[in-house]
Amino acid sequence: MNDIDKKLLEQIAELHGVPDGSYNIRKNGESIARNSTADIEIVPKKAKSGIDIIVKAGVKNKSVHIPVLLTDGGFKDLVYNDFYIGKDADVTIVAGCGIHNGSSGDSVHDGIHSFHLEENAKVRYVERHVGTGDGSGGKIFNPVTKVRLKKNAVMIMETTQLGGVTDTARKTSATLGDGAKLSVKEKLLTDNFERAVSSFSVKLIGEDSSAEIVSRSVARGNSFQHFKSALVGKNKCFGHVECDGILIGNARISSTPEIDAAHKDASLVHEAAIGKIASEQLLKLMTLGLDEKEAEDTIIQGFLE
Repeated sequence: MNDIDKKLLEQIAELHGVPDGSYNIRKNGESIARNSTADIEIVPKKAKSGIDIIVKAGVKNKSVHIPVLLTDGGFKDLVYNDFYIGKDADVTIVAGCGIHNGSSGDSVHDGIHSFHLEENAKVRYVERHVGTGDGSGGKIFNPVTKVRLKKNAVMIMETTQLGGVTDTARKTSATLGDGAKLSVKEKLLTDNFERAVSSFSVKLIGEDSSAEIVSRSVARGNSFQHFKSALVGKNKCFGHVECDGILIGNARISSTPEIDAAHKDASLVHEAAIGKIASEQLLKLMTLGLDEKEAEDTIIQGFLE
């Protein structure tokens, strides 16, 4: 790996080299490093591009890294990854993609991820997207995440996109069984003429299932963000969606909630708050010696923590 590869890998996966345990590092459409263990097996697909990640039942406190790098200008990548998480397993999966584009052509990564969690399984899924390079071509991500949670399974998703991505359309769908829990925390920063759309579709099928989706975003410059959520409760369940956004400059943020309580004991909540940074906050920090830009950056950093 060259210096650009290493820097991207650090940004999206906090790796300084090849990790321990199970991993698959993909660059420009090809796997450049892969390893399986007795607990977590990674198997390349035969009919299409991608891998199957198989976590055995009862595995605890293990992790798997599957970062993707795109460094060839104008490259378009499509990959299908399926995750099979065994009963009672508890693992962390670190994914994400970094695009470095110095060309005039668009570089695109479309990752289709499907999660199948057996009873009592738990997954913490960390996904980061980063765009770098001074070319005029786009740095485009279109991640699709499909989640199926069986009885008492837990899925925790932490998605982060904090710079350089010109266009993204993120689609997440989930179906929850009895006692299953889904938690999503999204952090998003756009600038210039960047565009970001996040769409969530969650079906609470099982009794006592629950879902919490929290999005915190900052839109600067002339960028545009659209947050869409559709929450359906078909049993005794609880669902909470929260969208908080900060506007700077001529940016725009739109939030479209859809709530469908299809059962008398379904409890569904949606909250949204979008606005500019309060002048009182800026003034307080500026009295401590920061200039306006430094004060603004400090507030944004704290908001996106």
